[in-house]
Amino acid sequence: QVQLVESGGGLVQAGGSLRLSCAASGRTFSTYAMGWFRQAPGKEREFVAAINWSGSSTRYADSVKGRFTISRDNAKNTVYLQMNSLKAEDTAVYSCAAGRGVSGRSTDFGSWGQGTQVTVSS
Repeated sequence: QVQLVESGGGLVQAGGSLRLSCAASGRTFSTYAMGWFRQAPGKEREFVAAINWSGSSTRYADSVKGRFTISRDNAKNTVYLQMNSLKAEDTAVYSCAAGRGVSGRSTDFGSWGQGTQVTVSS
């Protein structure tokens, strides 16, 4: 198990940018694939992006492709989500998760953070 803490959420105008960070505890961070998911009020949790253990492979939801970038720094035990050209529909609680692949399936991720709120005003 790895403990995850997200930060970087906030309120931003449409068209703006935010960078989310997810700090992990433990010495095994570099062995995990990492993912970002989001959940808007009244909606189910949805996949946003994932990255493999080395950073050589990534996957994105179609809704964020070309706007969001996932990256990681294994020396800092941190995964990032750079979000550009934000839209009102990106408003949600964003959570990071540690797992074993970049499939995008939430069931492949066993450790979850508490989440950070992102609100995009139109």
